[in-house]
Amino acid sequence: MMAPKTIIQTKDLRKIYQMGQMQVAALNGVDLEIKQGEFIAIMGPSGSGKSTMMNILGCLDRPSSGKYFLAQEDVSEMDKVELAAIRNRRIGFVFQSYNLLSRTSALDNVMIPLIYDRENNHSEEANQARAIEMLNIVGLGDRIGHMPNELSGGQQQRVAIARALINDPVLLLADEPTGNLDSRSGAEIMDILVDLHERGRTVVIVTHEEYIAEHAERIVRFLDGKIVNNDRVKNRRNNRAARKPAENAKSKTRKALS
Repeated sequence: MMAPKTIIQTKDLRKIYQMGQMQVAALNGVDLEIKQGEFIAIMGPSGSGKSTMMNILGCLDRPSSGKYFLAQEDVSEMDKVELAAIRNRRIGFVFQSYNLLSRTSALDNVMIPLIYDRENNHSEEANQARAIEMLNIVGLGDRIGHMPNELSGGQQQRVAIARALINDPVLLLADEPTGNLDSRSGAEIMDILVDLHERGRTVVIVTHEEYIAEHAERIVRFLDGKIVNNDRVKNRRNNRAARKPAENAKSKTRKALS
């Protein structure tokens, strides 16, 4: 059996901000490796560096020094245009605030990354079929024509997950994915993310909630710009009881992926 590929590797990663005459190290020599198919949670208090780390992992920012390899490709010194292409093709983003276009249907919101993908040569019909497949995966195949204001918060986040999956990214990066949701909707979202991980997706979530982080296989904790703990979750949350409200969505996910 072949060893899993390394999806993320950082070497002595540093990010320095100039604050007047002072320099502030948001990241101070971070070494991190994430294998294909892992589910990782990044945690830390405000100012610990976790948000800066997420921005660099998501190719939204560049490090001041050090190296960042995404799927064996050095992206640490790419320019803005190159980083934008990497973000669109290789990274699926799920944000706390959903970031859906308000006057655009669920179907069209999911298709947005395909529109900006210059290497996408598929027909409009093929793109729509792909988007419908992604909405079926998250249990929203019956909501393709609905606008965001016609969907609950949990449903909007599911649309965001479908959009994140549309280009088959090597990395699914979720920033506080349940932060704006009630406990039931949050359980549904975590159920979907766990289900995607169990089917081979590499998932990295940034969260301040311990019970959310406990769904992951490993928790990476930041403090003062450094990793201070990087341990596997001993009692990984098997949230079956709490996830009962999401069983219908889970069933639809499994059928779509089978």
